[in-house]
Amino acid sequence: MNYKAILFPAVLVFSFVLTSLAQTISKPEITAAELRKHVSYLASDALEGRKAGSKGAEKAEQYIADEFKSYGLKPVGDNGTYLQKFEFVSGVRLGQKNSFSYSAGGGSKKLMVDKEYRPFGFSASGTFSGDVVFVGYGISASDKNYDDYKGIDVKDKAVLLLRNAPEGDSLKGKLELFVSLRYKASKAKELGAKALLVVTGPTDSDTDDLMKLSYDQSTGNAGILAVHIKRDVANDLLKASGTNLKDIQAAINTTQSPKSMPLKEVSISLQTDLNEIRETTANVVGFLEGNDPVLKNEIIAIGAHHDHLGYGGPGSGSTKPDTVAVHHGADDNASGTAGLLELAQAFAARKSELKRSILFLSFSGEELGLLGSAYYVKAPTLPLEKTVTMLNMDMIGRLNNKVLIVYGIGTSTGFEELVKKHNRDSMFVLKLNKDGYGPSDHSSFYAKQIPVFHFFTDLHSDYHRPSDESEKINYDGMEQVTKYVEAIAFDLDQETAKPQYVAVEAPRPTGGGGRSTRVYMGTIPDFGEQVEGMKLSGVREGSPAAKAGLQGSDIIIKFGKVDIKNLYDFTYALGEYKPGDEVAVVVKRGKETLNMKVILEKRSN
Repeated sequence: MNYKAILFPAVLVFSFVLTSLAQTISKPEITAAELRKHVSYLASDALEGRKAGSKGAEKAEQYIADEFKSYGLKPVGDNGTYLQKFEFVSGVRLGQKNSFSYSAGGGSKKLMVDKEYRPFGFSASGTFSGDVVFVGYGISASDKNYDDYKGIDVKDKAVLLLRNAPEGDSLKGKLELFVSLRYKASKAKELGAKALLVVTGPTDSDTDDLMKLSYDQSTGNAGILAVHIKRDVANDLLKASGTNLKDIQAAINTTQSPKSMPLKEVSISLQTDLNEIRETTANVVGFLEGNDPVLKNEIIAIGAHHDHLGYGGPGSGSTKPDTVAVHHGADDNASGTAGLLELAQAFAARKSELKRSILFLSFSGEELGLLGSAYYVKAPTLPLEKTVTMLNMDMIGRLNNKVLIVYGIGTSTGFEELVKKHNRDSMFVLKLNKDGYGPSDHSSFYAKQIPVFHFFTDLHSDYHRPSDESEKINYDGMEQVTKYVEAIAFDLDQETAKPQYVAVEAPRPTGGGGRSTRVYMGTIPDFGEQVEGMKLSGVREGSPAAKAGLQGSDIIIKFGKVDIKNLYDFTYALGEYKPGDEVAVVVKRGKETLNMKVILEKRSN
């Protein structure tokens, strides 16, 4: 047998396979098949919803890092790795020093934590001893002709109040913006109360279960001791005043008027002790250096967030909070992460063509308040001043009727023309927005005066639900979107002129998470850092805040007469004013304390 005759064709075949593989690796294209592969893994049950700090998120981070390595990206994270780790507060737990006792009508009792009372996750830690005032529903809305605090002194006292709002025709629907317990805590603190005792009235629920201990990462504690108590405890406190919970709630609801009063022969001793739960998560960072001797010192950042909601549940951000199940997050945001990976692979294959450098960023903690991107811009692994543009992808997997929404087209001259240039074949029905701020990671960069783009294919009925699954993704449409981002990014890479930042005077938003729909100030909260006060990541161009001289990184510590401890305090304090009001504002700027005055404007609809 002629072994050479057999071996030579085999060698040719093997060489052809190697050459084909090399061509595939060196010149990869963005494909629906590879996007599907990435999304299917990231949104699988095995990753358990990728909640920041979880094992599932760690698996996602390692997967992304391994992909970056396979493409040949340079690791620019911590200690020569692809990971940029950071700590965050993921929740609170009860400490060892929680206690609650009271005397009422000559008797006394010591309560059992988690059985008869439970601190709220937003409670401050501390102690209180003193009198108690019943304040109905704890609502002060004089413009709605209802004020539980009218004529009542609660300074240095504890307040006992009901959840929700009064029922009845005359007030129906008028007080729904005041039912939040964070509003009630903020109002009580504003009026000088030191502790908040909340009870579920018999009209509101057939059960008397204590509310679960949950934590709002973005706003911290309320600056006041706050606990949920059982009805029999509330009835004991009301007894010496000649009433009970059922009767006094019925009286308020029937008359549609407050029944507030100091409680006779009642005093309490309360200590709350909550400890922060701190966890570690990571951004994933990979880098391609450009080739132009000058332009390679400028960086185009391309980003997406890989975290999601884990198993959901109350307080998670789930739109189905009563369901504890894997929230797969296929569109939000396995889709953007998959797009990021495909772009990293595509640009790595074209590395010799690049003039500017490209930084690929996969963020964690976006669902908790843009934590990963906020951390990156505070502690960049490459000099932030070299970053000239940031392109963000968040939910790009549900292209429907060709509609693609693009934010940031006003953040630099020529951006609008650029997105239109690459859509000349009308592949997309573009919905364009000039604003550089929005509920995703591009906002952190725009707040640092970096021009941005943000791409997404809109919300849908599976948003923040377990049903956001990989088989519902439009992979062909996702391929089109990712290639569109590639074309725009490559143009930005090749353009000689540096993109110039433009401050966009954006349309005034409606709503915005607070109860005030009347007034507009133009502040952008910074959720990436826990401080006492409300820290700003920026202020909108031309807004009352900008005109007053407020800046990004300022911390508002007083608004009017209200001491500001967190975002909720500010939101509810703002709601007390009307357009045209001049309000004194105290801010901390570095080591300085500055006094300013802001003239509020009407919020547009």
